[in-house]
Amino acid sequence: MRMLSQEDEHEDNAEVTWEDQQRINSFSKLNTRARGIEEKIEALKQEKEALDDLSMELELADEDELVMYRVGEAFVHIPHNRALKRLARDQATLDKELSKLSSSVENCEKEMKELKVVLYAKFGRAINLDE
Repeated sequence: MRMLSQEDEHEDNAEVTWEDQQRINSFSKLNTRARGIEEKIEALKQEKEALDDLSMELELADEDELVMYRVGEAFVHIPHNRALKRLARDQATLDKELSKLSSSVENCEKEMKELKVVLYAKFGRAINLDE
């Protein structure tokens, strides 16, 4: 960070209109939404990694033994082949969710970029829209 000189401080005296304030508020909301979604994505990626590890373990497991599989908050014993099918379904669901969330983040970032262009054009260095 640096201190603004007196000339720089008074150089950008653009008036903030109601529309400008709405754009700034929209940018802030989009930024907050994008960061929240990115946190969800990270959690889902960890879950996906756990499911991938489980897939490797099931490949090595005996097909005749029951497998403890998590359903919600509980673990249940299910046959090996049924566990494999359930795992595939869970992985597909997780992939769809990750794709949907990634798309949402991209949309937020696209809108934020458009707002940045408008706001920086009007306010220049007087506004900071970086994280």
